[in-house]
Amino acid sequence: MEISGTIFQVLPEQRGEGKIGPWRKQEFIVETPGQYPRKVCIQLWGDKIDEFSLKEGEVVKAYVNVESKEYNGRWFTNVKAWKIEKEGDSGAPPPSGDELPPFDEPLPPADENDDLPF
Repeated sequence: MEISGTIFQVLPEQRGEGKIGPWRKQEFIVETPGQYPRKVCIQLWGDKIDEFSLKEGEVVKAYVNVESKEYNGRWFTNVKAWKIEKEGDSGAPPPSGDELPPFDEPLPPADENDDLPF
């Protein structure tokens, strides 16, 4: 599932100790665009906190898993991000300069001394 919007607030990191060792969690609030904007609280866990280093005001697309769990007769829902793309960040490496021209631009003229058969 994807949630896109602007980071409204980044909450302080939380730490603790569980059955399997230490854990880290940070929540952030994304405000979705549109006539009726919604605010969604999303969680980052462990190394994802450092990997994405979010700031208020950034426009993001968060890829999330939504899961609800029951505890003492009440249900709680978690929205956990596993990937975040920031606006203008396609995830592709920066251009190297050795790339082909865009598809709609003509290629440079071929060398006449070229010994290729075509």
